[in-house]
Amino acid sequence: MMFSKLITDFHRLRVLSLSCLFVAASGLSVQGQETLPSPLEEPLPPLEEPLPPLEEQPIAPVQTQPVTVPNQNLNQLATETDYTLGAGDLLRLDVFQVPEYSGEYLVLVDGTVSLPLVGTLDVRGLTLGQMIDRVSNEYARYLRQPIVTVSLVAPRPLKIGISGEINSPGSYTVPVDRKFPTITDLIQLAGGVTTAADIRQVEVRRFFQGKEQIVSVNLWELLQQGNLSQDLFLRDGDTIVIPTAETISTAENLQLDDANFGIRGDLTLNVAVVGEVNRPGSYKIAPAETGENIQTRAQRLTQAIQQAGGIKPLADLRNVQVIRSTRIGVEQTIEVDLWNLLQTGDIQEDVILQEGDRIIIPTAEEIPASEAEAIAQASFAPAVMRVNVVGEVRAPGVVEVPSNTPLNQALMAAGSFNVQRANRGSVDLIRLNPNGTVTKRKIEIDLAADLNEENNPMLKNNDVIIVSRTGFVAVVDTIGLILSPFNTITASVTRLF
Repeated sequence: MMFSKLITDFHRLRVLSLSCLFVAASGLSVQGQETLPSPLEEPLPPLEEPLPPLEEQPIAPVQTQPVTVPNQNLNQLATETDYTLGAGDLLRLDVFQVPEYSGEYLVLVDGTVSLPLVGTLDVRGLTLGQMIDRVSNEYARYLRQPIVTVSLVAPRPLKIGISGEINSPGSYTVPVDRKFPTITDLIQLAGGVTTAADIRQVEVRRFFQGKEQIVSVNLWELLQQGNLSQDLFLRDGDTIVIPTAETISTAENLQLDDANFGIRGDLTLNVAVVGEVNRPGSYKIAPAETGENIQTRAQRLTQAIQQAGGIKPLADLRNVQVIRSTRIGVEQTIEVDLWNLLQTGDIQEDVILQEGDRIIIPTAEEIPASEAEAIAQASFAPAVMRVNVVGEVRAPGVVEVPSNTPLNQALMAAGSFNVQRANRGSVDLIRLNPNGTVTKRKIEIDLAADLNEENNPMLKNNDVIIVSRTGFVAVVDTIGLILSPFNTITASVTRLF
């Protein structure tokens, strides 16, 4: 009922207003036209009841919680986080037409400035605009409508923390010179990211006006598209958190190696190499140098294998493992197929190393002869191998020959056959197998033959080649051995006479 009365009274008021307009217009006449009659001949009745007063609605209190800003709203964040004052800032304060109150003032350790007439004023955490309002209010007690301007002459050094997948996490003090540092500036200062860094979800945690803001930025978008809005400008007290990727991408690590804030390649790494290598153990891997200007590149898996003496003949290149510890204490295993590197040249298989990596080269049950030749020619295979050539050659003993050397080449390295004594038709090849067994083969020699398994096989490290005597030489040597005592007696008698 009350609501219907309100509607009725409202319509009456509208009609009354219109009637006043028509009455005012009724007194006007235009030549050739008649004066419009008033639409209301009778006055409206008065309102039966006055309008009820409006009820006040309670306002819900505002709760302060951390504000999370996604990377799409970085421009909004920039307006929300204006520079806030703190200890060490040098300010210029000007009061219009009052030069004795103007000058440069340093924000003290306790966050205050000492102003003429006003005294000590706490400006810690205020923006420049907020400080202008506060100073104006203070001087309004002494001056009529004071006009105050405040400018930042020299900002204080910024103290910023960084943690997560970074080479040197910790707290850094960054001087402000012409411009404020960005996220990538601080990452470079902290030694670059690790290979396990997830640069798509980098967080910047900031306190502004008593509220915590968490900003998520995508630095991968900066690398791929050059989106500079992702490289956020930092403020004093910011904390950068670089999370750990769920899985390590060897392809993305190659791009991070080229980034100026990416994987640092100028540090010596300590890694361990175990399994089917000639010298397993712990090694210091120095940076690789490339180009005319001697630029350093991040260390690779094959460098560590080379420094460990290269792979052994039964190394299983398809199932190499790199075990890596992350900053959160979790180990991640990278499966590597070095055979794919040899066959297709896929550089992603040559994994970029990180401090503390463990490299495991497993043992294969059997290596096909066709693959053994390709493996022996790999850059991470031993550069030379040792073969012992004994018997009827001109320079018997241990010879060092390149990997993948055939039998005929090893014989030439030992000076070839002793033509007067050697049996040039065949030799014996003795090989110590990885499982501890020893095999002996008689191989028919053909010095004109190409590499083949029958009469010119490929040798392996520590093989032994035995070149025997001819039958005639063996008989002569036997007779000489039998007659050697008589020859000694004859020689002694000869010396007596």
